[in-house]
Amino acid sequence: MLEKTICAGFGGQGVMSMGRLIASTAMARNLEVSWLPSYGPEMRGGTANCHVIVSDKLIGSPVIYHDATCLIAMNLPSMQKFEAELLPGALLIYNSSLIEAAPRREDLRAVPVPANELAAGVGNPKVANMVMLGAFVSLTSIVELDDVILEITEMFGVSKKQFVPLNEAALRRGVEAAGAAYAQL
Repeated sequence: MLEKTICAGFGGQGVMSMGRLIASTAMARNLEVSWLPSYGPEMRGGTANCHVIVSDKLIGSPVIYHDATCLIAMNLPSMQKFEAELLPGALLIYNSSLIEAAPRREDLRAVPVPANELAAGVGNPKVANMVMLGAFVSLTSIVELDDVILEITEMFGVSKKQFVPLNEAALRRGVEAAGAAYAQL
């Protein structure tokens, strides 16, 4: 098993947190993991992306270069920039709340998820990244939903435990949305 995922968006959209959760959840399952963050010149509002590689074998390089198996795009510039990095037949999960254009490539499994609307529906638009992570969990077999929820609980700790139910609700909305969107493809 070798999964190479790019999480991309603007700074402040929770792209790094999403990637870290994929990596830490996979690591808790005793898989090999690489997480490589990349920030634009301005943190909040600038570009942000991370490469997350999960494998059952040692990982030779943390860089994903034209061989990504999945792209999670939170905004249009990110989708346009990283679409070319995907292998034919790869998974593209994109935030249809902010991306109205269809992907340029037709050889991808493109799944639109209205992350901002779904996040607002659970009570906080800031959890759009968790909606997208839920979609990712639903559409891949890299990590399990219960494992991600456990990892969120541990990451937040006692001081922020009140945010766990909100994040869990957002994850579950993403799972539902991805299943419905993928069924229509």
